[in-house]
Amino acid sequence: MEVAGRISPWARMERGVDAPLCFLEGPVPDGAGGLYLVDVAWGRILRMTADGEFSVLLEYDGAPNGLAWLNDDTLAVADFRRGLVVVEEVRSAAPRLRVLLDGDDGRAFRGLNDLVVGSDGSIYVTDQGDTGLHDPSGKLYRFHPDGRLETVLDAIPSPNGLALDEARGAIYLAVTRDNAIWRVPYGPAGPRKVGRFVQLSGGIGPDGIALADDGTLLVAHLGMGVVWVYDERGIPRVALEAPGGRATTNVCIDRTGQVYVTESDTSSILTVDLAVAVAEEEGR
Repeated sequence: MEVAGRISPWARMERGVDAPLCFLEGPVPDGAGGLYLVDVAWGRILRMTADGEFSVLLEYDGAPNGLAWLNDDTLAVADFRRGLVVVEEVRSAAPRLRVLLDGDDGRAFRGLNDLVVGSDGSIYVTDQGDTGLHDPSGKLYRFHPDGRLETVLDAIPSPNGLALDEARGAIYLAVTRDNAIWRVPYGPAGPRKVGRFVQLSGGIGPDGIALADDGTLLVAHLGMGVVWVYDERGIPRVALEAPGGRATTNVCIDRTGQVYVTESDTSSILTVDLAVAVAEEEGR
């Protein structure tokens, strides 16, 4: 999937190089043993089949960072440059890109990072930009199916990956520069009693996260080369270490319990059976 003969403005600005192999993020299962994912550096939506074959679904002028299914044939994309976009007719020969929203009340987004879709079709998306402890102005938005944009939470120092726990009425939010996972209890009246669920240390901070049906939380720790696995209480169960680089950017889990991790230093996709990994660790 290497791109030759071109310079990636994103890679030059964010990574200090002209042309990385690719910078993988945002994996989502395709329901057939494969994945859709994004290449931030080259503005590409990629597909990997169950047997590991790659193809480019769509290439465009943007920086896609997060990916989620909006419906069976539409992917929602958090694009750092373009805003909230969708790719329609994903399974056709000619998928179409459409911008849903490029800012908040006339102001451009700082730089959208990741997103998740609720059971009612609402899109929860993080606006990270270059925020951090020096500038805690990141936001978590909810884009309603009727087109309303709601600010769920603001004053966040680098909001990144997120996961919905609709059964318990909470949003788990990776806050990269705080090196923590926040738990955001959320209901019709808005957020309340927001707190840290997990405090990490080292590396750069949490990036993408995923929540299993039993409440198990997986956290891709950027700069550490690890995906942490926590139970529903926040107790660490296992650390899944990447065999190559340290840029563990995102993670997803499919309906069979297979975990997929994007590791962007080496442009790799790593996979492991979660139940087997946990059992092996706890059996030592």
